[in-house]
Amino acid sequence: MTQPIPIRRAADHRPRLLDLFCCQGGAAKGYADAGFDVTGVDLSPQPRYPFRFVQADAIAFVREHGTAFDFIHASPPCQHDTECQRIQGNAHPDLIAPTRSALETTGRPWVMENVRGAVPKLREPVMLCGQMFRLANYRHRYFETGGGFYLPQPDHPAHLVPQAKMGRPVPPGHYGQFVGNFSGVPLAREVLGVPWMNRDGIRECIPPAYTEHIGAVFLATAAQEVAA
Repeated sequence: MTQPIPIRRAADHRPRLLDLFCCQGGAAKGYADAGFDVTGVDLSPQPRYPFRFVQADAIAFVREHGTAFDFIHASPPCQHDTECQRIQGNAHPDLIAPTRSALETTGRPWVMENVRGAVPKLREPVMLCGQMFRLANYRHRYFETGGGFYLPQPDHPAHLVPQAKMGRPVPPGHYGQFVGNFSGVPLAREVLGVPWMNRDGIRECIPPAYTEHIGAVFLATAAQEVAA
């Protein structure tokens, strides 16, 4: 049995969402569309981020300020568990366990997102796919939940449309993969719903449709608990 999830609303009556490792704001856009007041945190400058932004170490920030937010999203860098980075022999830090530890100190509900290669390290993750939201793309992303928040696993529609080869132009009747040094940035912006992003942001982003769904589930759950 989960504990009730209290929501402390911002001055404009929207619940507060903390977006850690925010990059260019794909996740943030979805949460904003769901009704959250969003603050993003990233170690690197993010001039394309479309909401309030703080340049800081995400783990240190959530340990110090996480309790001030109603819901926390974290996307620790996925490169450590990305196949193409391993093939190239690139070394990247593994921040999944440190991020989880920091999230758990807040006592707030949270989700932590990553790629398929990280699944063995995630606890009972929920997989979201573009087909669940009628996007012309697959892009599987995995979400571990905590702090009393539960995300049901949606049904996964069959993959019936072929994909273009990784990083290649998208032929008619195919879906693009939009990873690496891909071509077709305008198409990727349209398909994923991220018109403000450049190639660097697109190749790693969470489509906003995914987090709009997550945000809506959280808000519906919180509303039910308040009414109970």
